[in-house]
Amino acid sequence: MIQHVVMFRWKEGVDDAHVAAASAALATLPGLIPQIVSFRYGADLRTVPNNFDFAVSAQFASLEDYLIYRDHPDHQALVQTYMVPFIVERAAVQFDEG
Repeated sequence: MIQHVVMFRWKEGVDDAHVAAASAALATLPGLIPQIVSFRYGADLRTVPNNFDFAVSAQFASLEDYLIYRDHPDHQALVQTYMVPFIVERAAVQFDEG
């Protein structure tokens, strides 16, 4: 099983309405991309200083399935609409859960 984790820091001024819209858009992806096995996302609880603001965690049966998700037009449109213009920092990792 391949685990994909991505974290974002929002730009100054990104409000709760944008985070809610991004979350609503993310909620559509499992219905659009059948390669997604598990999909979770959410805002940081702000219990630890300097954490990232938002994270997405997804599982895929294979690396090939992850690559299909990564390059899928619906995923790419979401990233370009809700993430890229609004984030100042991004970190990601993909690993084999074994």
